[in-house]
Amino acid sequence: MTEPLVQLAAIAVFGMGAQWLAWRLRLPSILLLLLSGFLLGPVFGVIDPDHLFGETLFPLVSMAVGLILFEGGLTLKIKELPANGRVIFRLISIGSIATWVIAASGARYILGFEWPIAVLAGAILIVTGPTVVSPLLRQIRPQGRAGTILKWEGILIDPVGAVLAVLVFEVIRLGGVDSVPSYLLLGIVQSLLVGIVFGLAGAGLLVALLKRYLIPDHLQNGVTLLMIVGLFVLSDQLAPEGGLLTVTIMGIAMANQPWVPIRHILEFKENLQVLLIGFLFILLAGRVDLANLSALGWNAGLFIVLLIVVARPLGVILSTLGSSLSWNERLFLTWMAPRGIVAAAIVSIFSFELEELGYAESGALSATVLLVIVGTVAFYGLTAGLAARRLGLAEQDPQGVLIVGAHPLARAFAKELGRFNIRSLLLDNNFSQVSESRLDGVDAYYGNALSEETLSELDLGGIGRMLALTSNDDINALAVLHFPDIFGRSQVYQLPSSRRDGHAAPPHLRGRSLFGPEMTYENLDSLVKAGSVVKSTPLSSSFTYADYLEHYDNRAVPLGLITSDSKLILFTDDIRPSPKAGQTIISLIPPDVTNGQG
Repeated sequence: MTEPLVQLAAIAVFGMGAQWLAWRLRLPSILLLLLSGFLLGPVFGVIDPDHLFGETLFPLVSMAVGLILFEGGLTLKIKELPANGRVIFRLISIGSIATWVIAASGARYILGFEWPIAVLAGAILIVTGPTVVSPLLRQIRPQGRAGTILKWEGILIDPVGAVLAVLVFEVIRLGGVDSVPSYLLLGIVQSLLVGIVFGLAGAGLLVALLKRYLIPDHLQNGVTLLMIVGLFVLSDQLAPEGGLLTVTIMGIAMANQPWVPIRHILEFKENLQVLLIGFLFILLAGRVDLANLSALGWNAGLFIVLLIVVARPLGVILSTLGSSLSWNERLFLTWMAPRGIVAAAIVSIFSFELEELGYAESGALSATVLLVIVGTVAFYGLTAGLAARRLGLAEQDPQGVLIVGAHPLARAFAKELGRFNIRSLLLDNNFSQVSESRLDGVDAYYGNALSEETLSELDLGGIGRMLALTSNDDINALAVLHFPDIFGRSQVYQLPSSRRDGHAAPPHLRGRSLFGPEMTYENLDSLVKAGSVVKSTPLSSSFTYADYLEHYDNRAVPLGLITSDSKLILFTDDIRPSPKAGQTIISLIPPDVTNGQG
């Protein structure tokens, strides 16, 4: 038996290492996490979660799932509901019932489960989950309403599915009740009441404490964690899986209240989520029995196909009838239903108790859910991006730019990029600048670049990088720290700092420096005020880059390069392209330079 310290170290190392490797390989992290847990547990026997944690394993798993759902709730904005609420409600009601019926029938007739276990399997497999849906959406960045709908569904469906699964299990454990429908309905109503009351009460108490500065800054995250865990446990004692619903509603309430900022709480929960996801998937995959996996055979593959080809499309069709969604958006909704951590956590808890009740299929149920998680994550993770691009909802290598700042130079650069069908979106909290941009035909959004609300409302379809071009060096630096989660550190840029007093932000807190070391906002703005214009200059064999430099007397300021295949390359301190024939340079041209080209 491996020492407990070695087991804990293996869980931590592989839990984080698998997520980093998945990021490097651009694969869904859950696949490598499950593979790591599978190798550490049943294959090589490095970890034994049941022996390591004993009776505390499942309570730890439940609380970890609760923390993940609270973090998911923090990303949901109520203002997204008017346009999408009807479809979201149908997906977690009508769509869930359709999935439940199809999955239960498949478990009975394809896998050969007894009806009680088949019905339980169907209830467990209703859930999708933010731990798998959100990373895929962040990677794909679909345009339109489909991404918002999937985000809401992925978070809300987890407590709904968990409550339903617990109630079905209670029916099985009690050996049947007089009226199953009324029993289920009563349990759902009870969980809803507990979740809503305690979720709103918890959010209200936390807001009141923060608003009155009764919690010091260094304890805010700790007190928030304390309240989540306390309310989760209390709600779970009062209603079936009431804790999951409580923390989800608490997260939604905190995200939509206007009185106190929650960015620091959200950042803490995001970091905690990364740790918990690695911990949970390694542990739960490490409990799998190889014999149960091999006993399922090819029928498990057929069952997964049924969920992907029949259950999900049927649920989406029924849920989107009469909606204003385009057919492409509806098709994309059918292409995104990966199962995640909640399904794995619930089945791990139930399989142990079912075994004690004498159900021989408990191990097969656990193995089936694990294979469904792996199969659906692999299928949707590897194909959803391609599907979104084929449906016109996403681009493989988006060339568009989000420009923080809507001043004349930003507008001129955006308009020039538009000539090459490269989308630009200006973001500024100066309403006058935003209005002028819109009148000039440039897409602009009025809002604070550092606000979570702004970030959730921006349509970033077709946009793959961020340029911080404001006059404030600190705002530019903060914007660079705000957007790497969306675009990656390699695709966030800012103007060079105008500070020469040694007080500029250190390199690790800055983005890639645009245009050249002397191209500060002050210098660029002075050029624009002097009459410089943004202009495109095509290069050819008869007008080379050397000719371009000579023609503009080496005074043109190169901003970007459009390649022959319509890709945008920005001029930065670390990248100085060597323009070639067939490419086009976008530059800031001084007014007194003789111009016969462009």
